[in-house]
Amino acid sequence: MHSRFGAGEGRFGRHFGGPFGHHKHAMFNQGFRKVAANIEETETSFIIELFAPALVKENLKVVTKDDVLTISYQAKEEADSAKKYSRREYSNGTFERAFGLNGKVLVENISASYADGILKVTLPKNPETNTPEKDILVD
Repeated sequence: MHSRFGAGEGRFGRHFGGPFGHHKHAMFNQGFRKVAANIEETETSFIIELFAPALVKENLKVVTKDDVLTISYQAKEEADSAKKYSRREYSNGTFERAFGLNGKVLVENISASYADGILKVTLPKNPETNTPEKDILVD
């Protein structure tokens, strides 16, 4: 059985345009890595947490344009690029994630912080577009 928001989208899809956002760059560009995201909804805000350990904070970019939140990281050339690895399971590669906001947040009040390998972006809800669900009595 499919949810009313599409398979796998749940409340996330309703607020942010689906699990990958409806943005042409989402995360499918060659050379981009996927960064896992959790999205929490509270009474007053949405909180996006990206698991992105060992990044240089200055290389993170969080922007909004045309009602889309884009989070990106531009990795700088590694000083040890001449190293030959026998095994390499992680790197601080470039990534980009995009989330459609659908008018649900107060863009001017978005805040972000990076600590302990987690990028946390807090998006305060727009009270004019976030009305609580109400059951309608059918006579």
